[in-house]
Amino acid sequence: MRIFHISDGFEELPAIPHTLPEMGFLWITCGRRVFEVNQHTIQDSLLRLAGGQLVELHVSDLINSQLPSQFDYTSWYDLLVFRRLAAGSGANDLFVDDEHGTAASARRALQAIDTSPVGFALFDRVLLTVHPADCQVREFFVGRLSQMALSLADPRGGSRLPPSPADLMLRVVNHMVDSYLELRRLLTRQLGYLQQELLSQRAQFVNWQALLDSRNALHMLEDVCEDQRSAIQEWMDALDEWPATTDERASRERDLLRVRSRDVLEHIERVLNHVRRLEASAESAVQMHFSVQSNRTNDIMRTLTVLTAIFLPLNLITGVFGMNFDALPLIHAKTGFWIAALLMMGVGIGLGVFFWRKRYLGPEN
Repeated sequence: MRIFHISDGFEELPAIPHTLPEMGFLWITCGRRVFEVNQHTIQDSLLRLAGGQLVELHVSDLINSQLPSQFDYTSWYDLLVFRRLAAGSGANDLFVDDEHGTAASARRALQAIDTSPVGFALFDRVLLTVHPADCQVREFFVGRLSQMALSLADPRGGSRLPPSPADLMLRVVNHMVDSYLELRRLLTRQLGYLQQELLSQRAQFVNWQALLDSRNALHMLEDVCEDQRSAIQEWMDALDEWPATTDERASRERDLLRVRSRDVLEHIERVLNHVRRLEASAESAVQMHFSVQSNRTNDIMRTLTVLTAIFLPLNLITGVFGMNFDALPLIHAKTGFWIAALLMMGVGIGLGVFFWRKRYLGPEN
């Protein structure tokens, strides 16, 4: 568990204070297991600092590692659960720039896609985040906010610290969505390898399991993005229902929250649209594969049919001359064999030329 005080600066506190600081807000961040073990201590601190505790149902939601993205609220706090890309065993290889990837690498990368929920309990001046152990998102923002605190002297540096817990929450959520945006490039490339192999005519496609895994991963990612979009949309609806204020500064901060919320929603929409395009592209590639196989089968059957049609009259000629009749023409002539051979050759060549001109033979249909 780590506690930070954010106001005009960024400071990490050794423990949860007994009272709120005069300025700024507190950011309490802890792992899911730590929250589960110390939930009574955290609840008492929230009651003392924010005037209210988390309801039991929301505590269960924050502990649940399988919970989808969702939003809920009470009269004294809001709860947002947002799924981020998990740092699994294969997740670190997701953004490796492999220009010579194969279907096997595509399968490994797509199987590495996993998500894990991060919970945000948003009070007026306290933000509680519950995340998986060793959360890289938290470490990223700790370093980033520390740099912002050091660069406050430059007003054009864009390093303004978050003025409220809601602003910090949206920044963290936006960073998690950006990881999905970076994932699009990998998904496009790796799924492209499978599509190229699927449409290749040089070898038979055998990686059906890899293709099925990739489609399942895309379906899973689409479901995750839809849950994220619903959660952010509900947050925006709740933000519009906040009581009106006459304070000009508070009004500007609320407008900034709306802007950040729309930006997060736009990023989610971009990921969702891209995933759907990839799904449609994969489905089109499968349909094209079967169309190519059907055309190839038709070409083979056409060639075999033409060859059968060419040899059918030749079989007729050999059958006639093979009859057991003593008075058969040319049967006793010295040149009878050569006349029959030339006749069969002429018929074969003539039919071959005829079928070629009709485009029943050759590469072009």
